[in-house]
Amino acid sequence: MNYLKVFLFFCIAAFMVACKSKSNPEAAKPERPNILFIFPDQFRNAAVGINNQDPVHTPHLDQLGKEGMVISNAISNYPLCSPYRGMLMTGKLPYNNSVLSNSNSRRYKYNNSWQKDDVSISDVLVKNGYDAGYVGKLHLRSPKPIPGKDTVIWDAYQPKELRHGFNFWYAYGTFDQHNTPHYWINDAKEDELTYVNEWSPKHEADVIINYIKNPSLQTRDANKPFALFWSVNPPHPPYQYVPEKYLKHYKDKSLDQLLVRGNVDLNTDAEDLAFHSGATRKRTHLAKEHVRNHFAMVTGVDEQIGRVLKTLKDEGLEDNTIVIITSDHGEMMGSHGLMSKNVWFEEAINVPFIIKWPKKIRSNQKSDLIVSATDIMPTILNLVEATDGMPMDLDGQDLSSIILNNEGDKPTSALYYFILEGQPESGHRGIRTHKYTYVITIDEKNIERKFLYDNTNDPYQLNNLIGSDEDTEKRLHEELLKNLNEKQDPWLKKYQKL
Repeated sequence: MNYLKVFLFFCIAAFMVACKSKSNPEAAKPERPNILFIFPDQFRNAAVGINNQDPVHTPHLDQLGKEGMVISNAISNYPLCSPYRGMLMTGKLPYNNSVLSNSNSRRYKYNNSWQKDDVSISDVLVKNGYDAGYVGKLHLRSPKPIPGKDTVIWDAYQPKELRHGFNFWYAYGTFDQHNTPHYWINDAKEDELTYVNEWSPKHEADVIINYIKNPSLQTRDANKPFALFWSVNPPHPPYQYVPEKYLKHYKDKSLDQLLVRGNVDLNTDAEDLAFHSGATRKRTHLAKEHVRNHFAMVTGVDEQIGRVLKTLKDEGLEDNTIVIITSDHGEMMGSHGLMSKNVWFEEAINVPFIIKWPKKIRSNQKSDLIVSATDIMPTILNLVEATDGMPMDLDGQDLSSIILNNEGDKPTSALYYFILEGQPESGHRGIRTHKYTYVITIDEKNIERKFLYDNTNDPYQLNNLIGSDEDTEKRLHEELLKNLNEKQDPWLKKYQKL
């Protein structure tokens, strides 16, 4: 009889657990970690308070850095919105994924878009059991021009068949109306836009908080781990579109107290860079007008990220969620007499990279690991052991064992790219090591120029060492050409013919 009682007890217990799991799917916690990948637009690494560079107020990112790992050498290899996003999603370099420049209707003829056949990070995550979501700015599709319309079209609808497995969709192509954003939501057709009268980071944070809480199981499958990508448009311009409350940290500070970098020059036209059609010249008046707004945007985005991170904690999901904060590129904000991005200087290419995973990554770590945009896809997929279906022809390196255990071969450099629309063999190439930046530029008249900076002894890159350090120049030149050859860069053939 005792054996029968024990047997019946276990049967009843098993039945109760099964019923509970069936009625409450949240009770069946997924073993694989959730992923929350957040990348604000135009956010340079110097603008994270914990780095003690720009005088910014980012308490939530600072706290995240203390709770995880801060990586100081994350590089936006091609510091421009669409090319970075193409590399992020596909793990491939621009000439291998067709996103050679910013996506808009002018580039439609070049098919400058995220390709349907490129197996992307979201495809692989979904194949391995993830529920994937995307919120915010995508900017990966060049829409077809409208006959008779002379203006360039930037915003673009992303059809469901081109979303690469993202199940939850609350996004747009690109536009900069931060205070009155609009979105295509899930199954919405192209003419079914939802307009919102609220600052976009605040609204998107609300959407993500709801996604995480998952009321009535309406936003995601609670039996699957989630992978949510959030692209916040601010602190991308127009800088004036920022709530007044975030200006309190900056409105009483002078320009000298805000623009503290030793290479800021607001009185030059940067004529020595006139050959380069990337970063914006002759617009440094915008730094005077908007540095307060830009930093206020950073603080506002930080607050919204903080709300999302608090929700993870409140919902009991913090310990088994990988949180990554980075950006598609930085902002010059007057450095070298330039505004915007798309140039080889640190203000444009060096972006934040903070990763937190309480279960497996020790808190309060600082790393000088070099991370390229193409490394993110293989690294995340290997971190979560979701590699079934991962392409073998990726251009990036898996850095997961280095991040988790400090084991493996660390990258010694990252490549830098500038490419003209529709011309994969064009533009500039460079290499960024722990200590140096070395760049070869070829302008539209095929004139070659070289730049070499010692970023350790000259952190503001004020002195071009070309001609004065021949040994370093030769070594970096050989390393650059070797790396370009390994990546089969079409630029190399053109350069060798000059």
